[in-house]
Amino acid sequence: MKIAVASDHGGFAYKEILKEYLQGKGHEICDFGTDCTDSCDYPDFALPAAEAVANGECNIGILVCSTGIGISIAANKVPGIRCAHCHDTYSAKYTRLHNNANMLAFGQKVIGEGLMLEIVDVFMSTEFEGGRHQRRIDKISDIEKKYFKKY
Repeated sequence: MKIAVASDHGGFAYKEILKEYLQGKGHEICDFGTDCTDSCDYPDFALPAAEAVANGECNIGILVCSTGIGISIAANKVPGIRCAHCHDTYSAKYTRLHNNANMLAFGQKVIGEGLMLEIVDVFMSTEFEGGRHQRRIDKISDIEKKYFKKY
């Protein structure tokens, strides 16, 4: 699987751990930055990662900042992105089952490293359930079409 990863300075350490972990499982990683802990702006990294997922260059994306909130908000501005902000495995499972989330975000200052890896494993191993949930995803797409003129 080809995975987009990105972080700001507040999520840099977890992004690096995540890259090594995922590569060890045989995944291809597209790193959209940052490349250090110097202060930077999360939208600068969320945007290209989200675009890569939206256009099919990457299968999924994983984002990290201090809380996971800002970077997920930025990613969700890209049409076609359903970035879920998850800090537990239950949410990671159900956002894939019911929301067909294609990006995951979490905060380095909120969860521990072990939990981060568990969340990633659950997110990546869960498939979209479809059925009545597809109707809801279609309604989200309709909202995007209404408000995103380029889409």
